Amino acid sequence: MKFLFSIFTKNIKLTHFVILMSLLNFLFFHYAFFKYIFNNLNYKSFNGILLVVSTFALVVIFNAFAFYLFMFLSRIVGKFLLALTFIISSIATYFVNTYNAIIDEGMIGNVINTNYSEASSFFSAKLLLYLFFFGIIPSIYIIKAKVVTVKLKKFLITISLSLVFIASVALANASNWLWIDNNATTLGGLVMPWSYTVNTVRFYNQKHKSNKKEILLPDATIKDNKKSVMVVVIGESARSQNFSLYGYPKNTNPLLSKTPNLYHFEATACATYTTAALKCILEHKRTNDLYEILPNYLYRNNVDVVWRTTNWGEPPVHIKHYQNSDALIRNCNGEDCNYDGVLLSGLKDQILTSENNKILVILHTSTSHGPTYSKKYPPRFEIFTPVCNSVELGNCSYEELINAYDNTIVYTDYLLHSLIETLKELEEYDTSMIYVSDHGESLGEKNLYMHGVPMSIAPKEQYEIPFIVWMSDSTRQLKSNESLTQNHVFHSVLNFLGVESPIYEEELNIYK
Repeated sequence: MKFLFSIFTKNIKLTHFVILMSLLNFLFFHYAFFKYIFNNLNYKSFNGILLVVSTFALVVIFNAFAFYLFMFLSRIVGKFLLALTFIISSIATYFVNTYNAIIDEGMIGNVINTNYSEASSFFSAKLLLYLFFFGIIPSIYIIKAKVVTVKLKKFLITISLSLVFIASVALANASNWLWIDNNATTLGGLVMPWSYTVNTVRFYNQKHKSNKKEILLPDATIKDNKKSVMVVVIGESARSQNFSLYGYPKNTNPLLSKTPNLYHFEATACATYTTAALKCILEHKRTNDLYEILPNYLYRNNVDVVWRTTNWGEPPVHIKHYQNSDALIRNCNGEDCNYDGVLLSGLKDQILTSENNKILVILHTSTSHGPTYSKKYPPRFEIFTPVCNSVELGNCSYEELINAYDNTIVYTDYLLHSLIETLKELEEYDTSMIYVSDHGESLGEKNLYMHGVPMSIAPKEQYEIPFIVWMSDSTRQLKSNESLTQNHVFHSVLNFLGVESPIYEEELNIYK
C-alpha cells in the first residue's frame, strides 16, 4: 500500500518511478511478445514455465535498469527519452497488434523510406486511441512527476544487484538458449522499446556502410547497333498466387492471358521489403556491398536510361532521366494520371526522341501496396466486390480484403497490356518487357498482413512473386527455366541490349 500511495503523491522515489514505468511498459506494449512465446513454446513444461517467468522478469528488470540509468544521469534528458519511448512504443504496438508486424531492421528501413502519402494511409481512429492512452497520457505523468533522486552509493548498489539478477536469470535458462537463439529475430522485433531503438541504430549503421562510394563495375561494351528497348517493370507487393496466369481461379489477368509472346515463370524474392528487394533486382549479384546498380552502370556505358516511379526505396540512381509522379503528372491527362497509369504517359514519345540505339526504361510501380488497396486503382477496375476500405485490415472480411487486392492485380494486368501495346508501336525497335515484383503480400493468412516478415520465417505469400516476360520478336526464344530469382534481371537486360561485360553471367540470363 505504501508503494501504491507513493505513486500518486507529488514526490516519488526514483526506484519506485522506474519500476512503475517498466511495469506500464510491460503491460501496454508486450501482448504480441508473450503471445508469440506461448504459441511457439511448450509453456506447460518445466523449461517452458521457467522461460515464461524469466522473460517477464527480464523485460521488467532490464527496462527498469535502463530507465534508472538515464534518470540518474539526467532527470530532464531521462524524462524526455522515457516520454518519447512511450509515444513511439504506442505507435509501434499499434502496427504490431493490428498488422502482426515485426519491428526488425528491415521494417525500420520501410518506415524511414515511407513517404507522406503512404504513411497517411495508415491513419485511423484506433491508431489515435493507442497514441493517446498508451503514449500521451503516460508521457504527461512522466513529465509532471517529481522524482526524488538517490545518492551515488545507493545507485551503484541498485545497478550492481540488477546486473547480478539479469545474469543469474540468463544462466538459469541455459537449457533454453537454443530456443531463444532460434527465435531471436522475432523476439527482438517485439520487445519494446528495444525493437525500434536497436534496429534503428543497426539500420543507420548499415546505411552508413552502403553510403560509401559505390563499387564501380568494369567497363562494358555495346556489341551492335541494333535498335533495342528493354522495359523493366518493378511491381509492388504483387504475389504470384493471385495472378490467373499462375492458376488463380479468379480472372485477374484478362488481357495478359490473351497476349502473344508472353511468358511467366515461378520466381522468388530476395527479401520481403522494398529497399532490400530493389537492391537485389538492380545489382549483378547478391551481396551486402553497394555495387553500381543496373541503371547507373548502363547509363555510364552509353545506354539511354529512363527511370519513372510512383514509389520509393530504390538505391541511389545516377541518370539524366529520373522522373517521379509529380514530374510525370504535369503532362498527363485522364483518370489514370492519379494512379500508376501516369508511368505510361508520354513514354512512347520519350523513347522516340532518344538519339541512342539502346534504351532501358525502368517503371517502379506502387499498385498493390497496402493497406489501402481499394485506392490503388481507378473505380472502373473495381471488378470484384465487396472490397475492404479500412486501413485496419483485420476489421475486413477475408473476401473483402482479397477482392480489393485482386482489383489491384487486374489494374496491373491493364498497365502491362497497355505498355506492351505501346512497345508494339515501336516498329523500328526490338523490344521486350520484364515484370517482376519486389516482394509478395500477406492478406490475413496465418493472421499476417502486408509484408516485411524476416525471410527466415516469412510465409510463401511474402516471397513468391510473378516474373513475366514479353518480346516483340516472335522468333526469339527464352530458356526453359523452371524458376527464376530477382538476380536474373540484371544479366537478362545486358543480354537483350547487346551489352558485353566481364561481370555478365550467362546462367542468370533468361534469353536464348
